[in-house]
Amino acid sequence: MPSTRILVVEDEDTLRSVIGRVLRHDGHEVAEAASAEEALESFREQPFPLVLTDIVMGGMTGLDLLAKVKEIEPDTIVVVMTSHSTSDNAIEALRSGAYDFLTKPFEDLAVVKAVVDRALENIQLVQENFRLMDRLQRHSKELESLNIALTTMANRDGLTGMYNHRYFHDALERELLRAKRFGNAVSLIFMDLDEFKRFNDVNGHVAGDELLKSISAVMKTMCRRSDVLARYGGEEFVMILSGTDKQGAAVFADRLREEVENFSFAGQGDQNGITISIGVATFPDDAKGVSQLIDCADQALYAAKSGGRNRVMNWSAPTAVVDS
Repeated sequence: MPSTRILVVEDEDTLRSVIGRVLRHDGHEVAEAASAEEALESFREQPFPLVLTDIVMGGMTGLDLLAKVKEIEPDTIVVVMTSHSTSDNAIEALRSGAYDFLTKPFEDLAVVKAVVDRALENIQLVQENFRLMDRLQRHSKELESLNIALTTMANRDGLTGMYNHRYFHDALERELLRAKRFGNAVSLIFMDLDEFKRFNDVNGHVAGDELLKSISAVMKTMCRRSDVLARYGGEEFVMILSGTDKQGAAVFADRLREEVENFSFAGQGDQNGITISIGVATFPDDAKGVSQLIDCADQALYAAKSGGRNRVMNWSAPTAVVDS
């Protein structure tokens, strides 16, 4: 076992001296203190990796010393010494962060050596962990960049850069939990690009992909930092509007519809009929959970499509909120 600096705290001179001699015989650098106050002063000057302290002493107790030592150096290992009559103190010490305890009088000094050896093995393990952590931290920036890239790949749609279907579901669950906790409204809008199949048939799939990217760019400019915009699949998009009630969501959805209708997608083929239909549903007015809210918004979108396209439909309203 490598040499270690050890502080022995015991108000009984003979016992303190004996423990010190045993530990020095094993090659350790030992400092002795006859009181917790004296020990704390030495520890403040230069912390020790290992402290052996009696619990019951005049003045400051070993439990007090334990607390102070942990404040100064949380990684210091503290072994407490107690008598049979004060075993409850040992349990309290363990709960307060002591590593182990010894019961006086010692039947054999080998017990002291065994406890100290176990403590030193723990110190070595902690030090090795620190070395490993240091090596990991030297590569942390590279790992962080890779993790960010992997997370982005897992959560983003490859074509539009929007969040993907999986992330949308996770985000909606989180948002509804937060809304239930704080009593907020959450609106969900489902959007579908009108006549997209015809556009693809006329202009080709490459132009169709470029159109989807341009549509997504328009939507992103309308999106607040607190909102979540995702590609639901194909030419369908969804947006979670946090803290937005039914009326506010309908107004926002119509502004978005107008923005797409009036936007010029330059260089992307015949754009006649490039509009979007939108369905709106709101928690808690229309639904109480994730699946129900999605279903309501989807039904509202279906109503907007079947009602003539290029319009916003609110799930709870029998007629279009907006009819262009």
